[in-house]
Amino acid sequence: MGTYYVKSHLSLTGTTKAYDNKMKFILLFLIAYPAILYSSVIATPLKYSTDNNYSLQVSQDMFNTTNLEDRINEDNIVVSNDMIVNEYWLFTRKNPTLPQVIVDGDVNSILNSNYDAKKPLKVVAHGWNKNGHALSNRMITSAYLETSDVNVIVIDWRVAASGDYVEAALRIPATGRALGNFLKWMLRNAGGNLNALHLIGYSFGAHIMSSAGRVLGGRPIRVTGLDPAGPGWSGNSYALNTAAGQYVEVIHTNIMIRGITEPIGHTDFYPNGGQSQPGCDDSACSHARSFHFFASSVRTDHFIARRCTGLLQAIQNNCIGGEFNMGNGILDKNGRGIYALTTGSSWPF
Repeated sequence: MGTYYVKSHLSLTGTTKAYDNKMKFILLFLIAYPAILYSSVIATPLKYSTDNNYSLQVSQDMFNTTNLEDRINEDNIVVSNDMIVNEYWLFTRKNPTLPQVIVDGDVNSILNSNYDAKKPLKVVAHGWNKNGHALSNRMITSAYLETSDVNVIVIDWRVAASGDYVEAALRIPATGRALGNFLKWMLRNAGGNLNALHLIGYSFGAHIMSSAGRVLGGRPIRVTGLDPAGPGWSGNSYALNTAAGQYVEVIHTNIMIRGITEPIGHTDFYPNGGQSQPGCDDSACSHARSFHFFASSVRTDHFIARRCTGLLQAIQNNCIGGEFNMGNGILDKNGRGIYALTTGSSWPF
């Protein structure tokens, strides 16, 4: 497996096609999937609102690069305490839109909240340069609360998530460990069960759930990575992997550009080949489709995938093996393998 490299700073606001083209050029040299890289990019009108209003700051200078795989390790993670300022927002059917803030270490904040230890707990993490109000969080939270009586905690890690891609990436392991320790404290003081805990992360948020899950001993019953961020994370031990939970699934929607390419979960889904999504004309839209698909699956559980013999067959979307549903809200879901499927181009896909 090749390694992704990034350096700073190329600022792209509203011009993601240029970013896509330059990243593809570099990945031709850096990723050991030469056959895959000849696949074309679908360019069709954007038909659904996406969470793509941030400014990218990833440069592609091949002669002056930063190897994130080398930098993201214990020796290089030097993060001041004021950069890991996580907030934890509780949503339930009693407060589906206005969060109750649970303060880490303040027992009264959880005991006086609407948290119900007898109900399943979903924990949701946003991506780079976002906050707790991110569209990904709102769509997933509403999908759960409108279909099941659960606790949802949104982690707002906006301080660590802000700014340069590389610097934000270096804060992810510490952010995830802080989340894991918070969940240990909360379950110990307010009740709950790791067999009722589902961790869900989008982009950078998926890698946060990796560290959080390992703090919890890999015991969360389910972990879902929604197009985990790719540049700098391929082959990185801090990336989302199967050590994060009892069952780890990944939905890949923008491989080789914004999302990680290789299978990293117990089950990996590659809808529409995993690279460019129908109805999208840039990588931001395809990347965001991961959480759109997941939110839709929680509501209707209609995405039926077929098992593939390997990654190349998944990218070709030519799989004929056994069926398995992508996403959904089933807590004790379990499976193994690589899967592909075809979706529609607009909600509910």
